[in-house]
Amino acid sequence: MQGVSPTVSGVAFLARPGRPAVVTRTLVELAGPTRGIVELPVRLMWNAERTFDLGDPDQLLWLYENVLRETTRAEDLRSLINGRTLRRVWRLLNLPRGVRQAWESRHHPLRTA
Repeated sequence: MQGVSPTVSGVAFLARPGRPAVVTRTLVELAGPTRGIVELPVRLMWNAERTFDLGDPDQLLWLYENVLRETTRAEDLRSLINGRTLRRVWRLLNLPRGVRQAWESRHHPLRTA
């Protein structure tokens, strides 16, 4: 199953100029880890320090922000983001407007999370 890029009037929400935001069809399919250490692939973070301790709230937010902003693959979302955790931290995430709009237009519960 591919990710989707929600649109309004046929124009995709953008994570950055020229790159549509990638959104999964459901939040349930987001089965990423909820604890431990996660290392992002270079395609999602070029920094040499790409490991995140999910037990540290700031590191968890930083991981989610990077994945949601940088991914071009729905599989990254499924393997790195946890749906329940995403709902819990949604309002705390610093995301580009296009990413936030894409996710909230597809997943209405995030609007009130």
